[in-house]
Amino acid sequence: RAGATFQYLVVQKAGAQKNVGLIQLNRPQALNALCEGLMAELRQALEAMESDPAVGAIVLTGSQKAFAAGADIKEMQNKSFQECYGGGFLGGWDKVSVVRKPIIAAVNGYALGGGCELAMMCDIIYAGEKAQFGQPEILLGTIPGAGGTQRLTRAVGKSLAMEMVLTGDRISA
Repeated sequence: RAGATFQYLVVQKAGAQKNVGLIQLNRPQALNALCEGLMAELRQALEAMESDPAVGAIVLTGSQKAFAAGADIKEMQNKSFQECYGGGFLGGWDKVSVVRKPIIAAVNGYALGGGCELAMMCDIIYAGEKAQFGQPEILLGTIPGAGGTQRLTRAVGKSLAMEMVLTGDRISA
């Protein structure tokens, strides 16, 4: 919606003709960890950009230190499998992948776990020199949960995807 204010995002139109939607994840104290509130705001911002005829493309970015360091573990730690699965925990995370306008992820710093998955949902990824991509969920005793295993395999091939998912190792830009 026009003029919406967000707690976890900075949203504006950019470019000489103001036809580029710019969405910046803005939760620096948590390295842009993807909490439920941030993801709800992201869906709202994407819907507004998608319905705005003046916007031709969308850029999704974070900070120099972190695009997004993953899902907010503090929100997840006390949930059982049944609560996550039955309660639609990650429901709506795929909004980025179904927006009809092109979305470009501008990544610098950490894109880990859910942050890596969020970047891979975008149509194009531009990675800065300090970008670090990884699926470290195995280090917490879990696996990527928002389609990361499938998207990562398509992006980097089976062998590197298996290595990243089974070791938690990161790759650079």
